[in-house]
Amino acid sequence: MNERSDATPDERRTVKVSKYLSKHLRHQPERIGITLDANGWVPIDELMRAAAENGFRFTRAELDHVVAVNDKRRFTIDGDRIRANQGHTVEVDLGLPRAEPPEYLYHGTGVRSLDAIRAEGLRPMSRHDVHLSPDRETATRVGARRGRPVVLSVRSGAMHRAGHIFQVSANGVWLTAAVPPQFISFPDS
Repeated sequence: MNERSDATPDERRTVKVSKYLSKHLRHQPERIGITLDANGWVPIDELMRAAAENGFRFTRAELDHVVAVNDKRRFTIDGDRIRANQGHTVEVDLGLPRAEPPEYLYHGTGVRSLDAIRAEGLRPMSRHDVHLSPDRETATRVGARRGRPVVLSVRSGAMHRAGHIFQVSANGVWLTAAVPPQFISFPDS
């Protein structure tokens, strides 16, 4: 959820709550004193209490709204608990089953990353897995966060047949440990 310059106050608030949730459900739960369980879940009342104690109050209605309207479907609510769907830098096991990917998946990146990707392939960097998109449009939006986007085609079907493991998160993001360079088609190749 990127904030637009013409965003309404309600839209800006939604973005602010979404970013707060991402930070604490994916990267720094300890910063506000919450503990994610082994699968990344935290009780909603615990999250809201900790956020309020740390100076960031939001209502359950705001939380539900953020989960419902987030264009990337970053969060899942299950009863009285919430978690981020993927993108964690803290250790969690999302419990996602292995899945057979489509023949091609896509990865959006910036031009400045291409040399490293050509040499080393796609690596998870600070995350647990490499994130792949099911379509070029999504990959383009992801890549645009890093400047002029470049969309790489990943021969995910061939990777799967070669023994690489894939999972798909609740929001449709495909996850794999790494993508070796031989499975990547670059725009100029």
